[in-house]
Amino acid sequence: MSDRRVVAVNGSPSHPSRSRSLAELALGLLGGGDVVDLAELDPGALLALRSDARVDAARDQVAAAEVLVVATPVYRATYTALTKTIFDLLPQGALAGTVTIPIATGYVADHRLAIDHGLRPLIASLDGWTTPTGVYATKADIADDGTVADHVRDAVAAAVAEARALAEVLSRPPG
Repeated sequence: MSDRRVVAVNGSPSHPSRSRSLAELALGLLGGGDVVDLAELDPGALLALRSDARVDAARDQVAAAEVLVVATPVYRATYTALTKTIFDLLPQGALAGTVTIPIATGYVADHRLAIDHGLRPLIASLDGWTTPTGVYATKADIADDGTVADHVRDAVAAAVAEARALAEVLSRPPG
């Protein structure tokens, strides 16, 4: 998939993070791409309080992606405020034609619905598509050394396969 623009948004304020690890895994399976670590960007510019070239570049990368991986920890049963900031900078319709792989990490499995109740509506609000498979992992699913449990690795692989197929369909001219 190296001929497609592939970008991952990491909405974790922590480094290292399980969310970033899963984003990197997805990018690897997609054949590469760039990770935008939101925690490394100017917070005031992410809140649209001022302008910053790095935030503008990150916003433009996200808007230009054909395949977008959105990885976030779950806090208070939804994605992080940091995750939402980059999407608030996008105009309506900015993700039209973009396929998104939703990835969330949390402390307990009970929060897996944050993908369906938070990430999918966020992407849909900008006219983007999400893969049928969303990836959710708990701390028990990713070891401190970065080893990812097989069932999570399988879910990432399934989401990547779906993203490839959907991106192919969306890239075809109508008719």
